[in-house]
Amino acid sequence: MDRYHEDHELARAIEASKRETRMVLDEEEEEARFAADLKRAMEESKKVAQVQSPPAAPAQNGEPTSSSASAASAFLSQRAQDERARLERLKRRRPDIDPGVSQAANDSDEEIQEIQPRGAKRQHISSASRDGARRANAYISASFSNPAPTASTTSLAGQRPSASAANEGSGLFWDGELRQTANAHVDRQKDNRPVFRLSEIISPKADIEFAIVSAFCWNYPWVYKFFALGTPVIAVDHSPTGDASLKAILPNWIRTTPFLRNGFGCMHMKFMLLFYKTGRLRIIVSTANLVEYDWRDIENSVWVQDVPKRAEPITPPANTEDFAAAMVRVLHALNVAPALVNHLTTDHPNLPLKRLEHLRSHWDFSRVKAALVPSLAGKHEGWPKVILTGHTRLMKAVMDMGAATPGDKELVLECQGSSIGNYSTMWMNEFYKCARGESPQKWLEMTKARRSKTPYPNVKILYPTAQYVRESVLGEAGGGTMFCRRKQWEGANFPRNLFHQSRSKRGRVLMHSKMILGTFQDKQGTLDGRQRASTTPSDSGGSERGDGDDDSHKEPFVGWLYVGSHNFTPSAWGTLSGSGFSPVLNINNYELGIVLPLRSQEEIDRLVCWERPPPKYAAGRDEPWMQTESAFFVEGA
Repeated sequence: MDRYHEDHELARAIEASKRETRMVLDEEEEEARFAADLKRAMEESKKVAQVQSPPAAPAQNGEPTSSSASAASAFLSQRAQDERARLERLKRRRPDIDPGVSQAANDSDEEIQEIQPRGAKRQHISSASRDGARRANAYISASFSNPAPTASTTSLAGQRPSASAANEGSGLFWDGELRQTANAHVDRQKDNRPVFRLSEIISPKADIEFAIVSAFCWNYPWVYKFFALGTPVIAVDHSPTGDASLKAILPNWIRTTPFLRNGFGCMHMKFMLLFYKTGRLRIIVSTANLVEYDWRDIENSVWVQDVPKRAEPITPPANTEDFAAAMVRVLHALNVAPALVNHLTTDHPNLPLKRLEHLRSHWDFSRVKAALVPSLAGKHEGWPKVILTGHTRLMKAVMDMGAATPGDKELVLECQGSSIGNYSTMWMNEFYKCARGESPQKWLEMTKARRSKTPYPNVKILYPTAQYVRESVLGEAGGGTMFCRRKQWEGANFPRNLFHQSRSKRGRVLMHSKMILGTFQDKQGTLDGRQRASTTPSDSGGSERGDGDDDSHKEPFVGWLYVGSHNFTPSAWGTLSGSGFSPVLNINNYELGIVLPLRSQEEIDRLVCWERPPPKYAAGRDEPWMQTESAFFVEGA
């Protein structure tokens, strides 16, 4: 290389180094602004609390009142603007990266666009990030105090549940409980069942020793108030760039993001693991993001399960895929292990969870009646790996709980969600076979041409019509978390005849709940009378037997119910390829839900959140809600 080219390359290297330095300085400025804004928000919130006399009545849904949250809301708005500006600067300086600002704002797995991957980075938390969090922690600790747990709540949480312990009245859910979220806009005459509020789920907050919390969309200042100031938290979040990362974002909080292959897809899981000082573990699997809107204005579903700690750890059986083992796999996939190590080796060496694997050995999951169904983003090859994730995991869960579709029955699926996928008859039939509890091995052995000609199965896709959204309580403004595109709806082979209206049982509110109801019908299309026979529904959200139960006297299953973050889309559940001998499952998203077996029509009516039977779209009249064609959102953009 001649001297000219050497000088030219050196100049380019120096200029690149300067750009990187400017980016680092910008990041440091953003961190300093974040700390200052947090301090300002806390000061304003404290002033509001001091001037309230008498104390304001609690909000109807049990969350922090609008006055006390105003400073945090303003803080979030400013942070959102700052983040958009930062990503725009990043895009200008690094044209090889598309930060994907829009996808993090839209709860749609089909809206995620390609993001060019960056080089792999070592995972660590910078000293500046951790020092900034510590300084903020020192300020907040001096400004606020936490109430001590009462003796009654401490002793109650520490009790080991008896076999006859009930969910109602105690505030504890040893048998699991599925409910809808409280909502400010429902018809009160129709809102006649117990609901969950976030302030009740994360309770008593002074008793929580450690938490792992996951969501696709976050309002960090708002969520921060639900936890005691000293509680260490691992926050699992979506990364717009698809990088695995760790960062100290708030006092005692570490944000972690999992890797997304080639930057595709999203981290869409919504769950919590709350570790109490008494040893109790509370598991929450939800359809709600951690923003006020999801817990106040739109309807979501939440499953809560309390799990006691064992008196002595056990050695769990190897190669067993139970609920706890599945959760451990999920946490590893989400990059939680490095965040846990960071907490343990810095400010919190005495956490109740020292290793993720201790979930299986230190807590007693024998009362858990649900099956955990995760989707883990990536490429999964071979049956041993394929059946651990996606719709093939749903198949395995349905088979294991004895809820596979009987040979003389037909399965009917009702799929409620907030995002519409790119459907094909081939994908929908592979999902349907898994939902029946049947192995798709023979399906994969068929030629692709033959599979593509198979008619659509008995599936009802529930999604609100444009007219229903306009006539809902919040009108078009409330349709911001519902996603369907014109090019999907007008596709040549799109299954428009499978669409049914999504209407809440609680009035004219829109549902962000993701549920799949599978019910068994006889081959003539009517429910078998014996299976419709009434049985006494349980007090919890499930009906799978626990250890020592005798099911010989119980009615057979009439179906099953899935609840979780999965929309009914290929991105969420995965797509099979390969052969029956060597299958391959590709999944774009990280998703999490649970499956409950159902024994009676009464149980179905109690747990399902939509009006049944769902009305079918009227051909030529009804069209799905499309946010991109709404004047409200187009003008807002």
